[in-house]
Amino acid sequence: MRRSSSKGIDGMIRYVSYVCGRSGATRSKSSNPLRPQPNVKIGCNAKLRRGLEEDGKWRIRVLNLEHNYTLLTPTKSKFFQCNRSLSSYAKKKLDVNDRAWIRLSQNYQSLVIEAGGHENVTFTERDCRKHIQKEKRLRLGDEDAAALQNYFIKLQSEDNRFFFFSMQVDDEGRLKNVFWDDPMNKEAYKEFGDVVTLDTTYLTNKYDMPFAPFVGINHHGHSILFGYRLISHEDVETFTWLF
Repeated sequence: MRRSSSKGIDGMIRYVSYVCGRSGATRSKSSNPLRPQPNVKIGCNAKLRRGLEEDGKWRIRVLNLEHNYTLLTPTKSKFFQCNRSLSSYAKKKLDVNDRAWIRLSQNYQSLVIEAGGHENVTFTERDCRKHIQKEKRLRLGDEDAAALQNYFIKLQSEDNRFFFFSMQVDDEGRLKNVFWDDPMNKEAYKEFGDVVTLDTTYLTNKYDMPFAPFVGINHHGHSILFGYRLISHEDVETFTWLF
């Protein structure tokens, strides 16, 4: 991590010092189980200092690569978040087994056995649990999804020019995301749409789907609604579809 830096009179950084994230000493010896230390300080002296010379080139002035603890081996790099991923096959098998009421631990172990051991698996049991939880968040029954669609179609038939809705389904035809907008919201956006915010902090339905309204501010300083959505996941794919 960066320990310190300094700038010259021209505003450019002239000196930077980097140290190990475990340098120094822990300030408090008391341990709070509700707020664990992400990286315990143990006085590691590994460091790198560099400075900008007159010729415009950076020069390393101090370098110590010796840590006072055992570093992770390259074989453990797969445990970093950036290197973990669930294949489409693994996701499909997790979903099928979960619907068959197979326990998560057994579900995960079956994938490990197929891969030939833990060293060949690109994900952890926790990743599997997260995926299953995300899939469970929106498993609407056929009647619920159909009723919602029929209601929106009815509203659109009454005012075909202004009422708008869009529904996204997955490969199995299950409802994933819904967006709708009525004439009053559209008029409000025309008048006060200079700034739009999107709030995903509401969980107001039995499916635990984030209800995310598009919100603005009117001329009285009050919040005003521009549109609505219900989503199953808060990921890049979902937000791309929405916007």
